[in-house]
Amino acid sequence: MSETTAATHQSDPAKRARLRWRARRGLLENDLILTRFLDAYEETLSDEEVDAFSRLMDLSDNTLMDLLMAKTKPEAEVDLPHVHTLLDRLQKA
Repeated sequence: MSETTAATHQSDPAKRARLRWRARRGLLENDLILTRFLDAYEETLSDEEVDAFSRLMDLSDNTLMDLLMAKTKPEAEVDLPHVHTLLDRLQKA
């Protein structure tokens, strides 16, 4: 598939399943927040929001929990505008 015809997150069930699988976390609190968010918004996430979500899933559970609870601010590879925007949505979910 060429880059212009590559399946987006929304049109590819495998990509959607993979995102949901990555949201399963070791900390129950993270798992509950992320699952509730995906239940409500997964079908409407833009590719940019999926990228932000994926970047957050690369973090350790404790670092992610601190971000979700607004105890810390995103740093390094997650200190991006679209990650900040998604974190705001996650914190309100």
